[in-house]
Amino acid sequence: MRAVYLLRSAAPQGSARGRTYIGFTVDPRRRLRQHNGGRRRGGARRTSGRGPWEMELFVHGFPSDVAALRFEWAWQHPNASHRLLAPPPRRTREQPISFALRLLPRLLLAPPWSRLPLKIRWLRPPRPALELAPPPHVVEEEGAEPLRLKRKKGRSQEVETAVSGCGLCGEAETTPLLRCPRPRCLMAAHPPCLARLFLAREPRQLLPVGGVCPGCHAHLLWGDLIRHFLGEAEPEEERAEPDDVILPSSAPA
Repeated sequence: MRAVYLLRSAAPQGSARGRTYIGFTVDPRRRLRQHNGGRRRGGARRTSGRGPWEMELFVHGFPSDVAALRFEWAWQHPNASHRLLAPPPRRTREQPISFALRLLPRLLLAPPWSRLPLKIRWLRPPRPALELAPPPHVVEEEGAEPLRLKRKKGRSQEVETAVSGCGLCGEAETTPLLRCPRPRCLMAAHPPCLARLFLAREPRQLLPVGGVCPGCHAHLLWGDLIRHFLGEAEPEEERAEPDDVILPSSAPA
């Protein structure tokens, strides 16, 4: 997992109260424990002694560390990032958490993230209403994510079907095929072939968001096809995570 998360300080009083922190992690649960444990337990300098911290949400589904880290940086530095053409100004007396949540959908609507199969996991109910709606293919989840301990093979790895080649180009199965996740559909196609089909109406784009299955005619999201192919991966080891930026509890508009 590659996740960009948002923390909020639950300090009962003092200058730390209401502060927010945006960071990157491959293990949200462990990272939260580290933040609340202080620097000696792997927490960041900017969160040490300013807790307890609560994780409000994290965004995941990034295809690479670079994509996630760029999203993290743009969320931390909206005025410096060239991804947001018109970042909203900070409102007078606006709480840091409110400002961070106003920025979130704007980032999700900005390229290149607007076409990625991202998910938002809200960890603290009730889920707040965002000022702008994220792209329709972005999945919103609620509650703590169940811990995945074992790798589960994707259907393309564990199920043999009568399909011996790509259903679009007809060539033999020389490269791995993407398969429809619907149980009774046997559609299988090379990723480039299926991508070209999904992008038929968007010839200038490189990454499809989704499209109609040529087998069962159900609407499929590209991210679901990739996740179905890869299966569920084991938790990754924690990478070095540099200190990030805390949005101050008060700032001019």
